[in-house]
Amino acid sequence: MLIRARCGRKRGVLAGLLAVAMWGTASAAPVIDEAAPPLVVSELRGETFDLSRLRGKVVLINYWATWCAPCRKEMTILNAFYRRYHEQGLEVIGISADRPEDFSKMRKISGTLAYPTSTLDRISQDGFGPPEGFPVTYVIDRDGVVKDKFIDVRDQLLRDVVLPLLPH
Repeated sequence: MLIRARCGRKRGVLAGLLAVAMWGTASAAPVIDEAAPPLVVSELRGETFDLSRLRGKVVLINYWATWCAPCRKEMTILNAFYRRYHEQGLEVIGISADRPEDFSKMRKISGTLAYPTSTLDRISQDGFGPPEGFPVTYVIDRDGVVKDKFIDVRDQLLRDVVLPLLPH
C-alpha cells in the first residue's frame, strides 16, 4: 500500500511484480550438509569448471576481489594448500567479483596462482547465488556435499576441515 501511495497504482504493481520476479530467480546460499548446487564457470585459462564433474575430489570455491585485502591474504594460503594437496584430490577455483575496469589487475593476481580462476560474469550455471560478502569459501566433499563455509581462511582451519575429507 505504501508503494502505491507514493508511486501510483500501476507503478506499485510493477514494482511488486519486479520484486517477486527477482526474489524468485535469486539462488539461495548453499546449505551445509546438503548437496552442493550446480556451478559451471568458464575459467580464465579457457577450461570449463563444472562442479558436477568433480565427484571424488574435495573442492574449495573461493569468492574474492582485488580490492579486498583479506581476500588477497587468504589467496596465498589457498595457493600453498592447493599446491600441497592437489595431487591428493584437492581442487580449488577462485571466482573474482571485480568489475571489468579492474580485470587487468585481477588477471595479474590470477596469473600468480596455481589453481584456476574466473569472474562472476563468466558463470553459466550458478546455484550458489551471489556471495554474501568477501572473502567466502565453500568446502565441498568428495560426494558433492557442502561441508563448510569459511569467511576467513587460515591454514590451520584448512588442515582441520579439509584434510580429513581427502582420501588417505
